[in-house]
Amino acid sequence: MDYSESVRTAALERWLVSASSSAVPATGITVFGCGQDEAVLFRELAPRFGVVPTITEAAVTQANVELAFGNRCVSVGHKSQITSATLRALSQVGVTYMSTRSIGYNHIDLRYAARVGIFVENVTYSPDSVADYTLMLMLMAVRQAKSVIRRVEAHDYRLNDVRGKELRDLTVGVIGTGRIGAAVMDRLRGFGCRVLAYDNRPKTSANYVPLDELLQHSDIVTLHTPLTADTHHLLNRQRIKQMKHGAFIVNTGRGALLDTETLVPALESGRLGGAALDVVEGEEGIFYADCRNKPIESELLLRLHELPNVLISPHTAYYTDRALSDTVENSIINCLKYESRKQRG
Repeated sequence: MDYSESVRTAALERWLVSASSSAVPATGITVFGCGQDEAVLFRELAPRFGVVPTITEAAVTQANVELAFGNRCVSVGHKSQITSATLRALSQVGVTYMSTRSIGYNHIDLRYAARVGIFVENVTYSPDSVADYTLMLMLMAVRQAKSVIRRVEAHDYRLNDVRGKELRDLTVGVIGTGRIGAAVMDRLRGFGCRVLAYDNRPKTSANYVPLDELLQHSDIVTLHTPLTADTHHLLNRQRIKQMKHGAFIVNTGRGALLDTETLVPALESGRLGGAALDVVEGEEGIFYADCRNKPIESELLLRLHELPNVLISPHTAYYTDRALSDTVENSIINCLKYESRKQRG
């Protein structure tokens, strides 16, 4: 179910009432890896919920866990891996709850967190942010937008050598049908294309088929499943070989869902028609950084950049006003709900 404005407002009002009680002390939360735009929202919303935020732009590490001293709750970003040593250090300063400002947990060792007494929870945010972006990438991929834009920027206004495709003539395979995957399918219905779906646990009314069948029949495959040990390299060498010749891959999930070492030669040879990637395997330390004046170590990423049929963006599909507001607000609400459960015993 979509996270509607009425639900957001109701949640805010409930916690405002709770926070207004003088018998309830202010709750503290330490926010690590907090960008400037997130910090503005935390400083605006936290007092309205009766929460006192400690905010730092630095990602959480062993060296700065003392910023969480006195707070049981911390909020972390998705941009850097949280090591076992950091989790252990957080536990030692009294942290028992971690809210990650993401849907995915792949940057946190959940088993080790549980071992040291830290409960980890994700946040929900507007699935429309990623779903809209996914459709944009699909359209750009099948209309060869990258090569068109490059030519126009060089003042070459001739028609492209390759004609575009219309979505209504294509079959789109959606892998992962949670809130985001379902929102993508909702949008695809408006284009009149055939939609196939795959999920280990079907959740919506869709045309579910086995993964092998989806890959064999889809002109576009779009990835929306969480990254786990089971889904790492979900599209591996064998499965990429099963895809239709000239098919496109769109990934707004996690980079490691794709075996990049297999993907790159499949694109270079023309075996695949193209790819639109908002996430890339090994993006850590590259995405969200200004790399204009420093070398990029990833050879595979550099090869992807060179291809005219590959679009790359820096893990930005989620980044909208609505989604960011949802993320901050739900981080605060998660913390308050956890504290409320602790107080009830």
